[in-house]
Amino acid sequence: MPLTTILSRALSQFDDRVFLGVVLRAVAWSALCFALLHLLAVALVREFIAWDGPPGWIADIVAYVGASLLSMWLFVPTAAAIATLYVDRIAAAVEHRFYPDLPPAPGAPVAEQVMDALALAGRMLGLGIVALVLILTIPGIGLACGWAITGYALGRGLFLSVAMRRMPRAEAMAVYRRNRWTVLAPGLVIALVVWVPVLNLFVPVIAAAAMVHALDGIMRGR
Repeated sequence: MPLTTILSRALSQFDDRVFLGVVLRAVAWSALCFALLHLLAVALVREFIAWDGPPGWIADIVAYVGASLLSMWLFVPTAAAIATLYVDRIAAAVEHRFYPDLPPAPGAPVAEQVMDALALAGRMLGLGIVALVLILTIPGIGLACGWAITGYALGRGLFLSVAMRRMPRAEAMAVYRRNRWTVLAPGLVIALVVWVPVLNLFVPVIAAAAMVHALDGIMRGR
């Protein structure tokens, strides 16, 4: 299935009332987590700039800008974890609209979903820290690496979560390896939205929906 079709179908789902119910819950959690991360980032940045003791108004500006960038960066693994926890509902809504011929998905065990969400968030956080260090030391290369890491983690992690609703993990991994670029391409495009305020709250839902379309295209050989 072409990349443009995957993304357009994922975005077209927003007029579906069933899908919107899931969207509102996921976005509410995303907004709450982002707000908490922003408060944490402000505290961390203020503590950091306090070492040099700049004037108060300069400190406020630096704290706000730095905290905004840091919270958006930290939000990426949080968004991925949220998407993993809601992936079954998102996938069911997408399949109900676009693929009604599919049989009901057995779904992955709840414990396995939670572990996958934590593992994905941890992996993205670890890779994100590496990318953040690169951004601070080698701005151009670091930013490109950060984008690639985000796209890879979103694509691979959410594709596996979607695929595991219908097949064992080992089989899902095999499907991913055979179709790596079909999976990673939408992840890389969606990763660009992470840096757009407000729109980044919809990243978990858009990414999970896109992976449902990617999986269906792969399984039908399109």
